[in-house]
Amino acid sequence: MSSSATLNRAARVLALITPRDPAGTVLRRELTARRDLAPAERRAIVRTVMVYFRWLGWLDSAVSAQRRIAAALELQTRFEASPTAIKPEALAARAVPGWLAAEMETIPAAWLKSLQCDPALWIRVRRAFVESVPRELGDCSAASWTSTFDLRLPNAFRYNGPRDLFLTEAFQQGRFEIQDLASQLVGCACDPHPGETWWDACAGEGGKLLHLADLMQNKGLIWASDRSARRLQILKKRAARASVFNFRAVPWNGGPQPPTKTRFDGILVDAPCSGVGTWQRHPHARWTVSPADVRELAAVQRQLLDRVAGSLKPGGRLVYSVCTLTRSETTGVVAGFSAAHPELQPAAVFPAAGRPLPEMPAQTQNQGHAPASPDLAVLTSVTLWPQQLNANGMFIAAWKRR
Repeated sequence: MSSSATLNRAARVLALITPRDPAGTVLRRELTARRDLAPAERRAIVRTVMVYFRWLGWLDSAVSAQRRIAAALELQTRFEASPTAIKPEALAARAVPGWLAAEMETIPAAWLKSLQCDPALWIRVRRAFVESVPRELGDCSAASWTSTFDLRLPNAFRYNGPRDLFLTEAFQQGRFEIQDLASQLVGCACDPHPGETWWDACAGEGGKLLHLADLMQNKGLIWASDRSARRLQILKKRAARASVFNFRAVPWNGGPQPPTKTRFDGILVDAPCSGVGTWQRHPHARWTVSPADVRELAAVQRQLLDRVAGSLKPGGRLVYSVCTLTRSETTGVVAGFSAAHPELQPAAVFPAAGRPLPEMPAQTQNQGHAPASPDLAVLTSVTLWPQQLNANGMFIAAWKRR
């Protein structure tokens, strides 16, 4: 149980959170200003705020913030002791907003349960340090989910320890990145090769670009574009720390003119999305995203795909990824884009995958992305569920220029 000081500090954070100033932003700002707090207390405040939003649908808005927080923590303790203590019907009614049912073919009970658990922390170790870094950090376990799908991610490790990884020497020297397993699987879907030319069209702060560069052994060239100059500056700093130099960062607002006339071997559109797949990690977002947001984002996603398609070489690979699970932003975007672009043919999402699966999880079957016992090496779109990965949810689709 959290101390009264933690409850009070968490209550102060909650009072500052708004739709325009989300929980993550407020927590970073407030905790940065409190250098007197011990690392354990910082972690306790962050977790307390996350638990509050995780159980918000059960809380009484008429009581004080401290009492609501305490009630949320009690629910979390009860759930962790016995997950069946919270009925599936209650999770379906209270853990997610009601509009979501119209945007998903099914809402798996296992996914709803996973939303109420603390998220895993994943790291991606640069290939040159894959043996040394896990030993140096300790408390690391290799990704096990990928063996089920016959995908090998030897660089992916779950960190289970108490250390602040940002302060470790290995991180400061760029030997590993903190990157969710689902995001690492997007890099696997791109499958870039040394010497190729790629375009990371929505590069943001560069997490996926750094992975692409490592897969390319720092050879070839990656164009990195984003509408935010601030994010591109962060990307440059991260790339320097990781000794990544085979990229060129350019601003691009998604307009009809691409930032270069270059024709690419591969393009990644990791598009802005509603983030439904990240609701375990960002529970506050459950209560701020709306159906209108989903519709607007789906239009943006389709437009981005339309505008990058002409920059592919013949035989070039286009990968679309979104960390969401809504129909409008996943299969809806893919169907419309594929129909409008006969010059592109659907391609295997994971071209390096091996043998056929003995059985695809029921949730994936229900989403309509794969038949029973599919060959992962030929799936052209796939939904990666959080309860499968112990990570964020992700949708990925791929095409090849004819």
